[in-house]
Amino acid sequence: MFVRTENASTFFRLYPVVSTIIVAHVIFFLLSSIPTPLSNNILKTLIGFNAAIFQGEYWRLVTPLFLHVHLGHMIVNSVSLTLFGPALEKIIGKSMFLVAYVGSGVLANVATLFLAPPMYSHLGASGAIFGLLGIYSYLVFFHREIMNQHYSHIIFAALIVGFIMTLTATHTNIISHFFGFLGGAILAPFVAFRTKLYGR
Repeated sequence: MFVRTENASTFFRLYPVVSTIIVAHVIFFLLSSIPTPLSNNILKTLIGFNAAIFQGEYWRLVTPLFLHVHLGHMIVNSVSLTLFGPALEKIIGKSMFLVAYVGSGVLANVATLFLAPPMYSHLGASGAIFGLLGIYSYLVFFHREIMNQHYSHIIFAALIVGFIMTLTATHTNIISHFFGFLGGAILAPFVAFRTKLYGR
């Protein structure tokens, strides 16, 4: 379930939503990191910035999910999505996966909006990634025919490592990580009402 053996062509065909999000990560990173007037405008316009959101720039609740601080940040989130996204896209379906991913990330950013200072700015897909782990946690408890003991141990190990890194790393949006996970768990019954076994 969490081991990827597909080549790039097969991966794109089997997991179109995950693939599209990863491609968006790369494109936005290149557009925002190469020093041009466009890169400055992208970050200035799309980064999560609480004060601007309070003034009506609500797209900033969504766009930070596709932006990253540096190459390592983008790679870690994209690899995490590659590991945990494909199985969930198959289990709950493409449209529900997109709702779950974006919904978890937006809920994490809404929590950041109200719990962080007005001048706080943020970017990254981590809230949405933790949202996927929140949905997996729901499946562990309510769909054990999908998440057996082995897979359950992997999810809980990923959560422990993720939350330890959240609490110990510098410049981490702790609010986004915790509320992304909580948002995924809240959304889970609504996006996972029609599940199917992975690989069928």
